[in-house]
Amino acid sequence: MKYLFLDDERMPKDVTWLLIGGVGCRGADWKIVRSYDEAVAWVTEHGFPDVISFDHDLGLMHYANDYSDGKTGYDFARWLTEYDMDTNTMPSDFKYTIHSKNPTGSDNIRGLLEGYLKFKGFR
Repeated sequence: MKYLFLDDERMPKDVTWLLIGGVGCRGADWKIVRSYDEAVAWVTEHGFPDVISFDHDLGLMHYANDYSDGKTGYDFARWLTEYDMDTNTMPSDFKYTIHSKNPTGSDNIRGLLEGYLKFKGFR
């Protein structure tokens, strides 16, 4: 399985508050990407992951609530859904979690992905 961990600072072992389908962050072989651009490049090169763990704020400007660069975890989730619309490569058993400490950003990512998974008939 392909596990993708998007976070600008944390390591998967630092995320102790979540489980993904019974697999904790400590138990999976995560590919770590530190930015929107790295995440897009990884998916473009390696294909759609089976599991993604999302952070929302991906840089210092985001911690000051400046999201004008359009490169948050939400923006990656939006890119991911558009990529799937073009390629139809999302696994039917795709799983995700959001380990972000930004509650609004987390809700936005969750809302986008849940809506898309329902559209695909996966939920």
